[in-house]
Amino acid sequence: MFRLWAKEFKNNRMLQDTVIADDSEDTRTHKIFRAMDQICYEFDLGKPIWLDATVAEFKRHSKARFRQDNFIEEIPFDYLEIQVIEED
Repeated sequence: MFRLWAKEFKNNRMLQDTVIADDSEDTRTHKIFRAMDQICYEFDLGKPIWLDATVAEFKRHSKARFRQDNFIEEIPFDYLEIQVIEED
């Protein structure tokens, strides 16, 4: 089972969160991108851009923060944080 936890924060307070579960036999990368699609749909967001710093942070910690720089449109929160909480 693969689970990804997504949280929106503004002023150090969590606005909303969700957990996306994926038990397919797909690669980790495919599971992450599919989960991001579901998160963006659920939170009504445009898809964020994976900057080099974001990718490096995610590789190191299995956790990443998407700030205004990662989005094309204006976002009503400070950052979106994703974290892998369970992997096969």
